[in-house]
Amino acid sequence: MKRWLGLVVLIVLMLGACGSGKYETIAIDEVEAKQQAGYTVLDVREPFEYEEAHIVGAENKPLSVLREDEFSGLSEDQEYVVICQTGNRSQEASAILHEAGYEVLNVSEGMSTWTGDVE
Repeated sequence: MKRWLGLVVLIVLMLGACGSGKYETIAIDEVEAKQQAGYTVLDVREPFEYEEAHIVGAENKPLSVLREDEFSGLSEDQEYVVICQTGNRSQEASAILHEAGYEVLNVSEGMSTWTGDVE
C-alpha cells in the first residue's frame, strides 16, 4: 500500500512539473544565436521606442496591446525572444504570451544594454 501511495505521489509531482511551464529567461548576449536558430525577436516596447532603434528583424507588439489579449500577427507555431528596454516589461509580456500558449524566451536585460546592430 505504501509503495502505491509513493508511486501516486511521484506521478502527481511529475505531472505537476510538466504542466507548470514557466518560460525561460536568457541573457542579452544569447539573442543573436536564438535569432539564427529561427526565433523571432519580439520587442514589447511602445511604437515610438521601437522606431527609435530596434534589433534588426525584430517585430513590435507592445506590452500595452498584449495586456488586452491582442495577439494578431503572432503565430503559435513561431518561437519568440521577448525584449523591452530594461527587462521589466518583457517579463510581464513573456508571462502573458506563455499563458496564451506561445513559446517564449524572456531576455533578462533589454535594449539599454544591447550592443548589436539596430535599425
